[in-house]
Amino acid sequence: MTTTLDAPPAAKTERPLRRRPRRRPRRRATAPLTWLVPGLLLLLTARYVPTVLGANYAFTDWNGLSSVYNIVGLDNFTAIINNQDSRQALVNTLVLAVTVVVAGNVLGLSLALALDSAIKTRNLVRAVFFAPAVLSPLATAYIWRYIFQVDGPFNRLLGAVGLDSWERSWLADPTWAQWAVAVVVVWQFSGLSMIIFLTGLQSIPAELAEAAAVDGAGAWRRFRLITLPLLAPATTIALTLTTIMALGIFDQVVALTGGGPVGKTATLSTVMYEQTFSLGRFGYGTALALILTLVITVASVTQLLVLRSRERRIR
Repeated sequence: MTTTLDAPPAAKTERPLRRRPRRRPRRRATAPLTWLVPGLLLLLTARYVPTVLGANYAFTDWNGLSSVYNIVGLDNFTAIINNQDSRQALVNTLVLAVTVVVAGNVLGLSLALALDSAIKTRNLVRAVFFAPAVLSPLATAYIWRYIFQVDGPFNRLLGAVGLDSWERSWLADPTWAQWAVAVVVVWQFSGLSMIIFLTGLQSIPAELAEAAAVDGAGAWRRFRLITLPLLAPATTIALTLTTIMALGIFDQVVALTGGGPVGKTATLSTVMYEQTFSLGRFGYGTALALILTLVITVASVTQLLVLRSRERRIR
């Protein structure tokens, strides 16, 4: 007699439990956006909305006081194009901006490379070089106005080293006034560029430079092939910021030269201020402001696109 035993039930194979991705609560996900709302509203109401509303006056002959004004179409823009002083101010603005952006960033990068060493007092030295960037533009300009006086420290230094023939009134000389203003602005902008480049340098792994040095690459080759390409994001930020700031230079020019001599240092910002508040031509001044806004927007966006494209090629 055979006994048939029932087979034990097959053990259930346990499948690994799949954890469903935990969804972030909607409220938590939108929390950062909520924090942005007050700032965005403040920015819109204090900056962009008045700018758009004020742009209408560029097509009027409003004097800033009267409640009556006429629509003049593009007359203000035509007058700007035909005005020699406005054209000179546009040229001065572009020359000053290019000079300041190039010289300020080269000086800032040089300072950043020098201060990126392991000296013990590097934090103190960084603070000293960064100080001009946080000083008021007017305070900075008045300091340099004293330095560039006829009997100021700069001419005394030239006389002390035997360069008496170079002594002059730097801010009143039509040939040198613009370059004197450029020196002041470069001195102030280089601190900001230095901090941006320092941040970029500290994000570069030291092992790359050490490996290149072991392979026999010199300092210039390591800088050109390793440091400079990896500094591309910092370069984009530094160039874009300084370009926007340089095209809108106002305080330094007003405090140093007031736009003189003979309009050699006048910029679009100073001419806009003079036409609007000194001569009461609000329509003309608003048209100049629109042109300046257009110049800054085109220059900064073009520069940003070119530099971003360069970053993508390097990656």
